[in-house]
Amino acid sequence: MIIEKLITIIADHSGEDAANITAETTFEELGVDSLTTVEVLMDIEDEFGVTLEAAQVGKTVGDLVRAIEEAQK
Repeated sequence: MIIEKLITIIADHSGEDAANITAETTFEELGVDSLTTVEVLMDIEDEFGVTLEAAQVGKTVGDLVRAIEEAQK
């Protein structure tokens, strides 16, 4: 499922425990900066086979899940 894989990717880059990340978690809460966003997007490309722009990330993990789902259509 997308959210579980995405949470793992975000946890790896943010240093946050994956158990503390939910769809409602904001990237601001995780302290994700622009460099980390780019690194996460590169891993998303590898994992899900989609290309996203930083502007598509949104504010929460759930927003990013929806962006991935849309890109996969």
